[in-house]
Amino acid sequence: MKVSLFITCMVDSIFPQVGVSMTKILQSLGCEVLFPSSQTCCGQPAFNSGYSKEARSVAISMINAFQESDVIVSPSGSCVGMIRHFYPELFSDSPEWHEKALSLANRTYEFSQFLIQILKVETLGARFPYTVTYHPSCHGSRLLGIEDEPIRLLKQVEELQLIELPYAQDCCGFGGTFAVKMSEISGAMVEEKTSHVLESGASVLVGTDMGCLMNIGGRLSRKGSNVRVMHLAELLYEGRQLAKGVDAQ
Repeated sequence: MKVSLFITCMVDSIFPQVGVSMTKILQSLGCEVLFPSSQTCCGQPAFNSGYSKEARSVAISMINAFQESDVIVSPSGSCVGMIRHFYPELFSDSPEWHEKALSLANRTYEFSQFLIQILKVETLGARFPYTVTYHPSCHGSRLLGIEDEPIRLLKQVEELQLIELPYAQDCCGFGGTFAVKMSEISGAMVEEKTSHVLESGASVLVGTDMGCLMNIGGRLSRKGSNVRVMHLAELLYEGRQLAKGVDAQ
């Protein structure tokens, strides 16, 4: 299967190891991984701030970038949610672009969704001898309906002890521009979230959106915590390397 990566701004600029991990896993599962170099931001920051015209312009660039792609996979439920739910809305007054937006939406998947729903893969032969707790991001769970896909993948990892995160469904307070516009509320929310992470006693926090993980990880570091924060793709890749006795780095 040919798979095109939509790598997202945050992963591309700050967390490239997430994209590398995702690529290596997909390749190991027999996928031919492509990267359309003309891809840009999905336009979510502009859209959430009320700049629909600017968001449409970015969406057109994305639709054109992936027009030849069979399947698009991304490490972000938030960005995939933008494409699936709001691209068609952006072009509700243009039948031609609305159809193109729907086409892109129907071909775009979040990483764990793609593994479970499309590739029908759950066991990756990974070993990860640590205690792990999982944070479900709001957009992934509420917009995309991601429920147990990440959990099913984690439960098949040998020696991994999965610990339930108290009040897991509560937002971490990031929300993109929300964290900037409502910084005091956002700060209170992430303080509460990190308290629950520490309460779990897990040594590793895993998630599927780097916006959430960056926010939670930043607060944990300021609290002096040594809890490691990882994207699901990172954990699965590192676990596969550990199972092989190979250094993941």
